[in-house]
Amino acid sequence: MPRSSFPRRHVSSGRARLALGALRLLLVGALALPLATTPLAAQPSLVVLVRHGEKEAQPADDPSLSAAGVARAQALADALAHVTPSTIVVSTRKRTVETAAVVAKQRGITPTVVSLDGGGAAHIRAVADAVMKASGVVLVVGHSNTVPAIIGALGGPKLPDICDASYATLFVLTPARAGQPVQLVRSQYGTPDAAGAATCAGMTPR
Repeated sequence: MPRSSFPRRHVSSGRARLALGALRLLLVGALALPLATTPLAAQPSLVVLVRHGEKEAQPADDPSLSAAGVARAQALADALAHVTPSTIVVSTRKRTVETAAVVAKQRGITPTVVSLDGGGAAHIRAVADAVMKASGVVLVVGHSNTVPAIIGALGGPKLPDICDASYATLFVLTPARAGQPVQLVRSQYGTPDAAGAATCAGMTPR
């Protein structure tokens, strides 16, 4: 399976279905990669990371998902239809819990909730620790300014914050194993982002 990002662009519903099919093949193919024969410690075979879905404007401190966000939560479940997470990690914000809710209900998983108290760095470390203690497939639902940092904490590349208008990005991280380095693929799921959503020079979106 090629380790390259899918291009960012609007797609028709037909092409969106093709993209979803490609994403499913990516996830299933990644799970087929060889495992280390003598791992030093338990670790996940695959980590799927997304930002929460679209949110309501109010209340500003902890809004729920909007109708578009609820649809994206369903799209996330559709994207993971052929993959069964063993662990789901979310923050204490309702929008992350609600984004993971469809997958959690379908799989009978109680998400691991990681507090945002203590600042961003402490949260990132706690999420990374929770991920690396898990096995199988792990789903992480975070925020625009935490998902890239979590990827870095898991050994992936340093990435900028996700733009505030971007919700369709999905990352698939394969931890280092069997002599192979960390692999990261950036894909898309659900309704495509609006044109220009990925342009946020000078911003540090939340």
